[in-house]
Amino acid sequence: MTDPAPSPSFRLAYVAGVTPTKWTRIWAERLPDVRLELVSLPALEVADALRDDTVDAALVRLPVDREGPRPLSVIRLYAETPVVVIPKDHVISAVDEIGVEDLAGEIVLHPLDDLLEWDALPGERAAQRPETTEDAVELVAAGIGVVVVPQSLARLHHRKDLTYRPVTGAPESPIALAWPEDATTDLVEEFIGIVRGRTANSSRGRAAAETGPAPKRKASEKTADKAAAKAAAGKLPSGKASPKGSAKGSAGKSGAKGAPAKGTAGKAAASKRSGKGSGGRGRR
Repeated sequence: MTDPAPSPSFRLAYVAGVTPTKWTRIWAERLPDVRLELVSLPALEVADALRDDTVDAALVRLPVDREGPRPLSVIRLYAETPVVVIPKDHVISAVDEIGVEDLAGEIVLHPLDDLLEWDALPGERAAQRPETTEDAVELVAAGIGVVVVPQSLARLHHRKDLTYRPVTGAPESPIALAWPEDATTDLVEEFIGIVRGRTANSSRGRAAAETGPAPKRKASEKTADKAAAKAAAGKLPSGKASPKGSAKGSAGKSGAKGAPAKGTAGKAAASKRSGKGSGGRGRR
């Protein structure tokens, strides 16, 4: 007796701060027979996990190495607002937002896993770089400095003694879907459709992928269909539609049988006016 085939699954990685809940819910509704496995990974490890097939696709924080030994396809989804994490009693907490120039006098921590693409780091450098964003937040709580992070990470590492404010002029943090370029499977296409907001009946869905797009109809086919529809409605006799010129000719012939044709009526009227008719000869 052979073992039953394993049930299909789709492995989706995601980085800290990204919440895939709304997409996983749609996946469960559309593909209940395919298990979705969520894998949380550090931002700097996602590209390797994709290339060695540990996961099928990933919600990543840009930038990511797209080339490398195995190129990755990337679809940008949205961008996060940068915020500065500060102690609750910090002077910055008195305002709703600050400009990046307002950090000039601050010690700004720069964790090793930071992916914000700064043209030039603001503020003063700390003596050492913390390993992770979480470590940097701990240092902020200890009064060592401040740190600029994507808003979702500030929420993720929230503490009662800390707060955060938006920073204008700081780089945003784009979130994207990535997968190996040579592994664009049907399930990857399904997830692309979900994150792009396609409906279940979209032409890019699984059914369309199996059957292919509907072929374009020729103009002659459309004309034949219109003629058949008119015939069915009683506008034309069944069979082939009569050409426009032939229809006019038929009308002229039927008129000649029952009533004087237009040409005959015209001659009779002319005869009457000129006195050439039988009544005219009687008067003379």
